[in-house]
Amino acid sequence: MPFRKTRQRSMAMNWQPSATIESLRARAALLAAIRAFFAAREVLEVATPLLSRHATVDRHIDSFVTQDGRWLQTSPEFAMKRLLAAGSGPIWQIAPVFRYEEQGRHHNPEFTMLEWYRPGFDHHRLMDEVEALLRHCGAPAGGWRRYSYRQAFGEHAGFDPFALDAAALRERLAARGVAEPDGLGDADCASRDFWLDLWMSYVVGPQLGREAPAFLYDFPASQAALARVRAGDPPVAERFELFWRGLELANGFHELSDAAEQRRRFEADQQWRRANGRVVPPYDAELIAALQAGLPDCAGVALGIDRLLLLLSGRERLDEVLAFPADRA
Repeated sequence: MPFRKTRQRSMAMNWQPSATIESLRARAALLAAIRAFFAAREVLEVATPLLSRHATVDRHIDSFVTQDGRWLQTSPEFAMKRLLAAGSGPIWQIAPVFRYEEQGRHHNPEFTMLEWYRPGFDHHRLMDEVEALLRHCGAPAGGWRRYSYRQAFGEHAGFDPFALDAAALRERLAARGVAEPDGLGDADCASRDFWLDLWMSYVVGPQLGREAPAFLYDFPASQAALARVRAGDPPVAERFELFWRGLELANGFHELSDAAEQRRRFEADQQWRRANGRVVPPYDAELIAALQAGLPDCAGVALGIDRLLLLLSGRERLDEVLAFPADRA
């Protein structure tokens, strides 16, 4: 039977893949190119478990939990850091990851992530390698840009994001004509990061990387996540995001190695989730133990393979590059 794609969306036809055979071949070629890139640089390919007794407690990411109380990974990060602490050296992997979110044009609850770690790198040196990888895979050779978080807001929003409080950010966003989300609570209204995230989602981010990919780096310290914070006025988180045609492709960090600080951040995130009525998973105690044993100074990055393939192939929706997205799985 020939492999074909149909526009018919009836339940009777959902056995068919949503991607064409050309898209599946493009995915295979992309994975082969990535594997060749890391083989040439002698970075070790690894595999880590999809299921864990622990989960991310990130405020913006929700996890799937199984009947026996284990969690599907939202990223292979924690297990890979345990390998780094055990002396693995530079490592990479491509893995399926799972996030409890709605299916949409650029979202699928299950997606494919490329993640790698480089001992001895900071976030700037890792940006160099991310750019080299994407060029190797067919992204534009020229036109790349790098903005600090402050520069990007200055150019595309017209103000210094470190200088305004939550009320001023909210007022300026309303003046832009951006509608506020429904059901805002007091905590959201008082949070600078909440309003900065809205500015990034609706104003700044869509302007980034319109022609060629663009990096955004040195975020507010309050958005450090798993990154180191560099002292200064203001202090900044040594992390980056990569955008292409307004779509976020990658998130990288100069990795935090302080076990006590990592535990504090985990516990603060758990407290926030509890206060906001969210599921509160157990944080990864093995990661804390690995950090106590000693994580080498390193930088790491997670990159969405499906979104990269979408952009490289000029498609519009993720279901055009996925064999079976969530509504057909």
